[in-house]
Amino acid sequence: MDRLGSIMIKATTAQARFGNATPRVAETPSGMLNAIGLQNPGVDAVIAEKLPWLASNFPNLPIIANVAGFSNEEYATVSKKISRVQNVTAIELNISCPNVDHGNHGLLIGQVPELAYAAVKAAVSVSEVPVYVKLTPSVSDIGIVAKAIEDAGATGFTMINTLVGTRYNLQTRQPILANGVGGMSGPAIFPVALKLIRQVAQQTSLPIIGMGGVDSAAAALEMMIAGASAIGIGTANFTDPFACPKIIDELPNVMDKYGITDLASFVKDCQEEIRG
Repeated sequence: MDRLGSIMIKATTAQARFGNATPRVAETPSGMLNAIGLQNPGVDAVIAEKLPWLASNFPNLPIIANVAGFSNEEYATVSKKISRVQNVTAIELNISCPNVDHGNHGLLIGQVPELAYAAVKAAVSVSEVPVYVKLTPSVSDIGIVAKAIEDAGATGFTMINTLVGTRYNLQTRQPILANGVGGMSGPAIFPVALKLIRQVAQQTSLPIIGMGGVDSAAAALEMMIAGASAIGIGTANFTDPFACPKIIDELPNVMDKYGITDLASFVKDCQEEIRG
């Protein structure tokens, strides 16, 4: 764990959430579906129990805290509290939630530039650490949303969040997931992630933590070519709990294969090519 640049914890909300009914997870070719429903014990319990355990067992590991909410007030409340914890070095703001401030019309906060701006502004105004915003791919123009988030004062982006999909049980003819639909992740969404990362990199100046289907050192480098400054690994850890250290070990050989002598210089060169 100490070899990782950081660890992103799962979503934290103001109050405890029990999440969706089971089954919550389903396999799909080159990926998986999940419909966890933001299950978590609430911000006070995370601060009192979960974060101290991480600090005690991994004192040198920076924590990026994922903050979710259903109103600007909730984003501000959770961001203010969790940003004061010593081992939390940044916030990942999850704006793939419906907004109760303006009614739930089937739209997520991250799909509407004005709602995204307000949510990010609420968090940034009280947070004591940098705020990265997790972008949903389920938008007509991700660049417009990204610009609104940049204008609200975000430090950077994490992207992409999951796509929405479903699977059916042939015997019952019902969805496998109790929720009906879930977030699709894994290598199947990798090309989508590359396209959207490049689009945001071209239209904003903020750093991007790229994620979405990365399962090898080569895929990590490809995502950096698209515009990512750093890489997040998620689903690959389900198939192999040692995926992250294996990718770290694999990276020097892949860099050597493609004539990359310095990773920081490689990232800088890629971004200069994208942004001019």
